[in-house]
Amino acid sequence: MARILITSGPTRQYLDPIRYLTNASSGRMGLALSKAVLAAGHDVVIVSGPVDFHYPEKAEVVDVVSTEEMLDECGRIFPDCDGLIGVAAPCDYRPVKVEDNKISKTGRPLELYLVETPDVVATLGTRKNSRQWVVGFALETEDHRFRALAKLETKSCDLMVLNEPSAMNSTENQVEILDSTGAVVSSIAGTKDLVAAGILAVIHERLM
Repeated sequence: MARILITSGPTRQYLDPIRYLTNASSGRMGLALSKAVLAAGHDVVIVSGPVDFHYPEKAEVVDVVSTEEMLDECGRIFPDCDGLIGVAAPCDYRPVKVEDNKISKTGRPLELYLVETPDVVATLGTRKNSRQWVVGFALETEDHRFRALAKLETKSCDLMVLNEPSAMNSTENQVEILDSTGAVVSSIAGTKDLVAAGILAVIHERLM
């Protein structure tokens, strides 16, 4: 039995106490993967951004809001896990300054100065030991396989799951799983529950 860490959902980077940057991730792929992991008899820890559903009761869930919080919690939990499935869609940018009060309209354009947030999967990938594995997700709008393979290498992943924007906030998904050579080892399409079971089957075969 393995202990598997899953990152799930979006994160939020606040501009002021009211407004924030985020994306359209629903977290439902993370939900499906958590169910598949539990059904296979493993333990699962989910570090999740804000979602509108409940994860399985048997899952250990750590709620976070920002990308920095997600990385901090994952950094605390990952050393005691056998592997990571990084399916979350953390916000890639944050404002240089978060305003203390709500930003008021002035009738003029509002300039936002943004900097990159830390990369959760890449950071954990550099920290994994010889017994640990990391599976990343890549959502691309162009040069899909090339960009996914580049992420696999730069994030020190053992497998990369490539999906498209149509998967966001949908009950369906269509993925390709790439290994470190760039080969497509599996293509899976259907409900997110079905896709999650297929992904876990590849992880069992190749990494566990």
